[in-house]
Amino acid sequence: MSRQVFLYDPPDRFVAGTVGLPGRRTFFLQASAGSRTTSVALEKTQVAALAERIDELLDEVVRRTGGNAPVPAVAPTELSDTAPLEAPVEEEFRVGTMALAWDGEEQRMIVEAQALVELEAESEEDLAEAEERLLQDDVNGPPMLRVRLTGTQARAFAKRALEVVNAGRPPCPLCSLPLDPEGHVCPRQNGYRRGA
Repeated sequence: MSRQVFLYDPPDRFVAGTVGLPGRRTFFLQASAGSRTTSVALEKTQVAALAERIDELLDEVVRRTGGNAPVPAVAPTELSDTAPLEAPVEEEFRVGTMALAWDGEEQRMIVEAQALVELEAESEEDLAEAEERLLQDDVNGPPMLRVRLTGTQARAFAKRALEVVNAGRPPCPLCSLPLDPEGHVCPRQNGYRRGA
């Protein structure tokens, strides 16, 4: 049996979203095409890093092509997607490794999210080698979500993903750590509990 790859080329919709209340949210990437939907869970920091890296890569594509690539400078407002994730949200896997690439021939952004895999090794070098072998294994490798997007779709994804990340708990005005609804132990107040 070969590795499970959830391929969307192209997706009808590819978004980052959350389930749960701020402070207890679970983050997802969700791709859909027709009646098929795939949701994978990941960390908030992974969503932020993915969105920022997509924008950086698209900026680089524009720079290298002298502005001739079909990539807008900002996400078009008509592609703004504020709808919630499609329910029910069923996690296929938790993301461990992500990769991005630009296919210059097809003018497409390729986003890959591979399942988290726990490996054991005697040294860091052995661990890195074992991880690389597993990720390249088309038969026994971890499940993967692969999405191919136009430059416009990629910009729209990145914009929404950053909005989702920033829609969490408000920051403390003193220390910038997130405020919980029940209060916050602020290091700038010597640990005294402070109301929201």
